[in-house]
Amino acid sequence: MTAFDPARLILPPEDRALSPRTGWTREHWAAVADHLLLSLRPYFTPTRSQVRLPGQTSSSGADSDGLEGFARSFMLFAFRLTGERGADPHGFLDWYRDGLIAGTDPQNPQRWILPAEQAQAEVEAASIALGLQLTRRWLWDTLDAAAQQRIVDWLALNPVGWYPDNNWLWFRITVETFLASVGGPHDPARIAADLARIEDYYQRDGWWADGAVRAYDYYCGWAMHLYPLLWAGSEGADAFGSGALAPVFRGRLTAFLDDYAALIGADGMPVLQGRSLIYRFATAAPLWMGAVTGATRLPLGTLRRAASGQLRAFVERGAIDERGLLTMGLFGEWPAMAQTYSGAGSPYWASKGFLGLMLPADHAVWTAVEEPLPIEQGDVRRVTRAAGWLVSGTASDGIVRVINHGADHALEGDRTGDSALYARFGYSSATLPPLTGPAIDDPADNMVGALDAAGRSTHRTGFARGVTGDDGVAAFATSVADAHWVDSSIGVPAYDHGSGRSGVVTDGPLLATASVVRGSWEVRATRRLARAGVPREPLTVRVSGWPLTGSAEAAAEVEQGGVSLDLDGLRSALFALSEGATAAVRTESGTSPIGAVTSIPRLDFANVGEGDIVIAAVRLGRGDEAAPTARAVATEAGEALVDVRWPDGAISAVRIG
Repeated sequence: MTAFDPARLILPPEDRALSPRTGWTREHWAAVADHLLLSLRPYFTPTRSQVRLPGQTSSSGADSDGLEGFARSFMLFAFRLTGERGADPHGFLDWYRDGLIAGTDPQNPQRWILPAEQAQAEVEAASIALGLQLTRRWLWDTLDAAAQQRIVDWLALNPVGWYPDNNWLWFRITVETFLASVGGPHDPARIAADLARIEDYYQRDGWWADGAVRAYDYYCGWAMHLYPLLWAGSEGADAFGSGALAPVFRGRLTAFLDDYAALIGADGMPVLQGRSLIYRFATAAPLWMGAVTGATRLPLGTLRRAASGQLRAFVERGAIDERGLLTMGLFGEWPAMAQTYSGAGSPYWASKGFLGLMLPADHAVWTAVEEPLPIEQGDVRRVTRAAGWLVSGTASDGIVRVINHGADHALEGDRTGDSALYARFGYSSATLPPLTGPAIDDPADNMVGALDAAGRSTHRTGFARGVTGDDGVAAFATSVADAHWVDSSIGVPAYDHGSGRSGVVTDGPLLATASVVRGSWEVRATRRLARAGVPREPLTVRVSGWPLTGSAEAAAEVEQGGVSLDLDGLRSALFALSEGATAAVRTESGTSPIGAVTSIPRLDFANVGEGDIVIAAVRLGRGDEAAPTARAVATEAGEALVDVRWPDGAISAVRIG
């Protein structure tokens, strides 16, 4: 047998008959899973209770990170063992059995941390409980009574502490339900209360927010649609109402997947938005859950094509390094991608993306011929009302864009700085906002903001949502920002991609913005409104477009009324459709995990007074496409309409402010 080499990911030949879109099959998924698991072996502690990976230590400490590496890879192992019906040619079972026994041994110096010592244990306990639930007959049932009791004792410490008001509540439910199934201590009233609270997060059309705030991101799929249906099918869950809830959860997943499949680009990359993107192909989890439960209207071949496309896209972009490890980053290593609570084991929540491996090789999702994504069948235009998103995908270039008037990881009226991964007007499968550097206090891409004397832009977090819809020609959405400047330079915590940075806040104007979207173009119009206590003098309003990131600056054509950028054929265009604009390009280095240099087009509209409207045409795409035109029209009632004329003669109009 050839010695295992973590630097060489050995994949089987592509199968273009079964998988005409990706070439990847279940054998490819199994090969990647086994490679990841085998590559972890040098990093297990001597008692196998922790996986201590090289790299940065999280704010939770090394022992917490070691548990995280064990628990998250244990979930990957559990999916793998379940799908193979207990077959274990690589002997993973012995490693994880030893680790479970040693980790819960109070006398072991390498024991697992307790939740009283570090709350991160509450997260990892759910992965442990989930893995034990799935592998029960091959693992839990083979343990002696003493080992089982120590595991129960450790798990039972976790539900009693404080939990954040978000997806963490599913961790507690998962742990308590497993404990109930093995005769361990649990609190039915607490389970019922958690289920009721989680119900408050549900919005509509299959979409959950991650908690009480406007957090619409991949947690909707890899948490809020994953745990409920795994829980509903677990032993003992019927005692807590799973029989009634399971059909509800399935119906919601069915609706969600209709939207979700439209958020994946033709190259397999999902729209890059929201925190915790270091989990990468965990984005495949809700697709597989649709196959596991049958909760989907999509063909099984489309589900697999979507999931395999995501896995392949990340693997081919450097997600696995020469040590066979998942790096801290999005593609390759980029430590600044991490949140403060992220350690070297954190990326292994990518294990959720391997959920499909729990289905055996003869399951229909593995034997069906791949079918195309929505973006491969034609242009996509969808209104996701729960998240306040307009989704526009173009088949000619395979790019999916989200125009955002609903998500900011905040509540209406909040006065924090913008989170780059939530509060921008635009996200796509081909771009990413700058995540570090000056953009933290001065939002740089896909923004509309007023400028202060130093030329810094306002933030929009806490905006008021308006309307979303589709007039049959284009999709439209509106919002009103209580614009404000944030100076976070003194005495504030480190920036976290999941939430905006706090600091000294200065009031700016009210800025009402409307987006009208068709194909690769967005018409973005902003009206300055009166605001009490803010000087009424004219000011400058900046509109910025899509960021292009690569090894060098994008080629730029700058004119008085607009900017065109080109980077390896990907184009970002920004043109003024109203008077008074000066065009420029902002260039940043080292602020993005997808490339060394980021170029951003922008327009500065001078002397914008109360009631004035500035309008720009914003584009991301490949090739050339004629731009729309637009103008502001006053109505007899004193309102303002933005009248948009598309190149083919079609007309759209939206009320603004």
